[in-house]
Amino acid sequence: MNFFVHQNIVIHHLKIDGISNSSVCQIGSAGIIKPLSQLYNTGGFTGPAPSAGPIPRVEREQFVPLVPLVEPVR
Repeated sequence: MNFFVHQNIVIHHLKIDGISNSSVCQIGSAGIIKPLSQLYNTGGFTGPAPSAGPIPRVEREQFVPLVPLVEPVR
């Protein structure tokens, strides 16, 4: 069985907060996704990275999302 998909996708803004070795960002449809992960030490590092500091606090009035969001249910 053959599927033919004709798509027109327009992305005005895409924000990715984090990425790891196994991250996949798919937009649209794909017949198959072949995962590939390659690690390179291009900086010549010999040990692990230092621990991250505390996350800076942002006042609620300062944050204005680009997309109107619904208040989460707690």
